[in-house]
Amino acid sequence: MKKQNLKTMSTAALVDLFRDYSLEQDTAMIYGEQPKVNRLVWKLKDVADELKSRIGDQRSGLLTLYDHRNAQVRVNAIKATLAVAPQKARAALETLANSKEFPAAGEAGMSIVALDRGIFKPT
Repeated sequence: MKKQNLKTMSTAALVDLFRDYSLEQDTAMIYGEQPKVNRLVWKLKDVADELKSRIGDQRSGLLTLYDHRNAQVRVNAIKATLAVAPQKARAALETLANSKEFPAAGEAGMSIVALDRGIFKPT
């Protein structure tokens, strides 16, 4: 796939791209394609960073993904929005952690532990 020029994309297009990368990551996890999973972590970070750099911190656009049917999409969106919607994100993490939708539920649970211990500090 051709590298995306994130700076020229609308916020809505970036949210869609974040969703698409999350779905690709989920598929790669299912098939044990760890190098692809890792590459997608960086692509997701790039999208979130672009949203953060925009006036008003547009990561709030990712809140629309909290209700997505795919748990990996949800966990990625929740973690990316912890700094802009901490209470809503924390509640969503707890819901997902209790959902038994693994591996995303495990990631949500570990994120809660990391937040509580001060290891993970959303910015």
